[in-house]
This record gives sequence, C-alpha cells and structure tokens, in this order.
Amino acid sequence: MRTFQSFDYNNVLVLGLAKSGTAAAELLLDSGVHVRVNDYKADENSEQVRRLNAKGAEVITGGHPLHTLDDIDLIVKNPGIRYENPIVVEGQKRGISVVTEIELAGQLHKGDLIGVTGSNGKTTTTTLIHAFLEADHKPVSIAGNIGEVACEVARTTSEEETMVVELSSFQLMGVETFKPNIAVWLNLFEAHLDYHHSLENYYQAKANITKMQTEDDYLVYNADDDSIVSFLSTAAATRVPFSITEKVDGAFADEEWVYFKGEKVMKRSDIVLVGEHNLANILAAVAAVKIRGISNDAIHKVLTSFAGVPHRLEFVTRKQGILFYNDSKATNILATSYALRSFTQPTVLLAGGLDRGNDFDGLIPYLTNVKAMVVFGETQDKLADAAKQANIEHICAVETMDEAVQTAHRLTHEGEVVLLSPACASWDQYGTFEERGHMFKQAVHKLK
Repeated sequence: MRTFQSFDYNNVLVLGLAKSGTAAAELLLDSGVHVRVNDYKADENSEQVRRLNAKGAEVITGGHPLHTLDDIDLIVKNPGIRYENPIVVEGQKRGISVVTEIELAGQLHKGDLIGVTGSNGKTTTTTLIHAFLEADHKPVSIAGNIGEVACEVARTTSEEETMVVELSSFQLMGVETFKPNIAVWLNLFEAHLDYHHSLENYYQAKANITKMQTEDDYLVYNADDDSIVSFLSTAAATRVPFSITEKVDGAFADEEWVYFKGEKVMKRSDIVLVGEHNLANILAAVAAVKIRGISNDAIHKVLTSFAGVPHRLEFVTRKQGILFYNDSKATNILATSYALRSFTQPTVLLAGGLDRGNDFDGLIPYLTNVKAMVVFGETQDKLADAAKQANIEHICAVETMDEAVQTAHRLTHEGEVVLLSPACASWDQYGTFEERGHMFKQAVHKLK
C-alpha cells in the first residue's frame, strides 16, 4: 500500500477516530510521521486503539486536554467535529493548520481525480460517473462521503486510475492544496447551518472544490443555479455547464435527447432513472465523463439499467396496491421537494429528524399531493406547523419508525404512495441516514 515518501509535517494530531480518523492515522504512521490521536469517546482498550498504539501512535481518550497540542504542527480533523471544539479553537489560535483526510488523499493519489459536491444529488452523480468510467473499461475507484475513506482508497490506486470522490461541505472546509482535475458542483441550497453558522460560510466551503483549480482543470457546474453562477468569477478552471432548462455549451436535454456540446448522447426515453432532479444529476455526470472522452455506448449501457442508489427514492415494495419508497438520504428541504415532485399520486409523507435551526416553510409549496404527514424526531412540531399551513388534514406525531410506518399504512389506500423523505439529518435518533432507511424498510416488510 502506498505511503508518503515525504510529508511537510512532522507531528500530526488526528482529532476524532471513526473510519476517516483511523485511516488517516494509519496512513501517517505507515509514512513515518509522529501521530497523536485524540478522541473523546474512544475506548482506550478497544481493538482500534490497541492497533494504533502498536503502530506507534499516542492515543488520548476521555477528554480534550490542551496539552494534546504540544509540539503539533498539523491537525487532521474528523469532518463531523465542529470548529468550536476546544482543540480546534486553540490549534487555530496557535496557527496550526486544520485539514480533513481528503487533503491527504489529494496529495497521495497520483492519477486523475473527479470531485463531486452539492447540497443534493452527490451520491447519485458520483455513482453514475464511476459506472460510466467502468462501463468504458477505464481503471476507476470511488471514495469519499459515499462510504469509502478517500485517503485509504488512495493508498491502492495506480497512476492510470481515476478516483471519483463525493465531497461534503464538512470535508471541503478543511482543504489547502486539494485540487480535482474535474470538479462537479451540482447545486447550492441552505443546509448544515448548525455547523457552518451562516449561508456564506456554507457556500464558501462548497466553493473550495474549485479553489485550487487552474485553467487546465474543469469545473462542471449547474447553470440553472444562480448561487453557483455567482461564484464563477473567482474560478480559474475551464467551465463546463449543464442545464435542464436551456441549451448550453455543455450537457443539456430536450424532450427527446440528452446532448453534450450539441452531440446526441442518448434518447431520454431509454433512461430508467426517474425525476427531474435526477436528470440534472445525469447531465452533470455525462458532462464530467465526456470531458474525458467516454463513449456514448458506455453511458447508454449504464443509464438503461441504473435505477438509483439505496435510500434515494428507493422503491421498497408494493403492498395492497400501496407503493412504499425509501428516501432516507433526503436530509434537507430541497431533497424532499425533489422527491415529492416525482409523484402525482396522493402521498403520505414521513418526515422529521435533527433540528438544525431552520423552519420548513420552504416545503409548503410541494405538499399539494400530500394527504397526510407522519412526523417524528426533534423537528416534529416544526413540520406539523408546515403541514397545518398547507391544510393537510391528517398530521400524526410518532416516536418510532415502526409506529410511523403503521400509521402511514392506515392512512393510505390502493394506488397511493408512502414516502419516507425526512428533510432532516438522522442524528437525533439514528447513527446514519442508512440506519434510518433500513429501519423504514424493515418496518414496511413487517406490515401484515
């Protein structure tokens, strides 16, 4: 496995373990760097900690003592740890750089790198780009926020291999030299304000995907999103737009065809992935791979069989003529609005989760087909208020996913839809959105 042959820092603090922290610590230790690890919740007797100790790491658990920073010249922070953390605050006061592990991945990987960010659609677009390259028999790997730690994947990639990386704002906030050859910026919508504290901070974190790019690199961007377009004056990369509303000098579509720079790529009627938002994801992915010369045959092969990723408008089952869909990955209002616009049938919406301080008035215009709402989690009262403003007749507050699914089932008739699309992160009740989606699917399959 590849390691750094040289590294600019001698003493590194890895703050927070989990998957990304452990991968970063092991990479640095294997590269001969002195590593100190600080994790408040880690069990000092765990197999993970014992393994890092055996490799030479100094592991501090149970708190965040400031002496943790003694002699440290770089902090590699778990993306989920906020910048208000006392170690991060004190480190920045001391002038210590704070990065996330994708900074290490970008330095270690020697082949092309395609980075994908946006408020919604990252996983679908990242998966499509990977699938297009694979279908055209190109060496490719996938990593990042999609589940595989980027700096771990980068240890095994070849110089001929393209690494496709899904990038969150949490990850991008901690970069210095990270530079994709192709950056894909899907959309920009109010999200994660509990973490970033302002829209400007959130937008700027997303914009870091193109910060270090040069004119030899490419920025694939959503020409329909005015917030993204406003950032383009500072982008040095060669710009390639995509649009679902107009003909652009990039990827676009009419009623019959998908195009790239005027070339017909494939018929829209052959695409099995549904939803206007998914058309935008498809166009972004097509633009990214056509830049690299991927064949239309490879794109056609993927899009005639790809029906979506788990937990993103995932069809679960049909029971008594009722359709059940799992959209647990919808962690903000925009994602849920996309899901609601995908159905014309009467729908029972299951929504709720972590309270990040926003209201849900922006969801009201998309509730026209919603006949009932089942709300849960920290945001249940806010969502109930939005439902009342939308004149939804049945509004039910529940505590568990089993109760939510049973309640929705009672309120739904043949030909109608039960949709889990929470519009919120899962962390108030579940460890991940995947766990929440699995609980939903289990509850659906248990219905009599």
